[in-house]
Amino acid sequence: MDLVKPTIGHHCGNATPCQVIIHFIITYQSQQMSDQDCIKFLQSCLPQLGYQWTGFHRVRKQVCKRIQKRLVTLNLPNCSHYYSYLEQNAEEWKILDSFCYITISRFYRDRKVFEILQHKILPSLAQNAFKENRAEIRSWSAGCCSGEEPYTLQILWHLDLLPKISKRLQLQLVATEQRSDLISRAKRGQYPKSSLKDLPKTFREEAFIQSESKYILKNYFKTDVRFFKQDIRQQLPDGSFDLILCRNLVFTYFQQDLQLKLLEKFIKKLRPNGFFVLGANESLTPNEDVLEPYLDLVGKSIYKKKQILA
Repeated sequence: MDLVKPTIGHHCGNATPCQVIIHFIITYQSQQMSDQDCIKFLQSCLPQLGYQWTGFHRVRKQVCKRIQKRLVTLNLPNCSHYYSYLEQNAEEWKILDSFCYITISRFYRDRKVFEILQHKILPSLAQNAFKENRAEIRSWSAGCCSGEEPYTLQILWHLDLLPKISKRLQLQLVATEQRSDLISRAKRGQYPKSSLKDLPKTFREEAFIQSESKYILKNYFKTDVRFFKQDIRQQLPDGSFDLILCRNLVFTYFQQDLQLKLLEKFIKKLRPNGFFVLGANESLTPNEDVLEPYLDLVGKSIYKKKQILA
């Protein structure tokens, strides 16, 4: 039997016109933007949102794909028309801003960083807490995505550090994220195998229960992690911290003036002798009176706040 190729105006069955589908395909194809068009558009728009183009160069395809879908939704032919639409609709900038949020996260991402946390930083913080007769260490994971980073810290704490400590000591973690869907996913604590590919096998077997294609985090690793919906550009969590992790966010994607403003706030939030951890490929020019590079095993991505003497 020969198949009938649908044309504009041809109906599939008795009710649904195929022209709707064909119109969508034609429209989508006509609105395909080139990589160069997207680059020019981003270079123009990112600074207006407080971002820097250099941070997006390698991950731009993720953003461009979202913009492409938006062009189809708005029935706009190209980026120039979208820019005009932005100028006429101020609320659309919020949508574009959401397209620029990059979500790349895994457990134990940047192995060397977590090895230093495990063997150097967490033990040091535990010693400081004992000296000060504190029952907890406070840590903040900024831009925590789906919870992989704060949960990795809890796995290291429970499976490696706690067994070596004679006194009771808690690692209290505050994890902030601007997207509600990612926070919901983090609270569920269910992950595909790909999210755990960097996590050492012994930790994976101890911390997770495998259910079909998912790995479910055991509940006691979640107990001391609290998630909050916050945009770091507008709001920071309350209190001070012994350890702050802000990796692959502020010092990759934000403009330098915003980086400096937020760095000042981070420093105020960080306790003396506390640690500030960036992404493995990030660095900053610290105030030598306040922050100093810690070791030099992963570039200049870990800093320690100096003890201010009276």
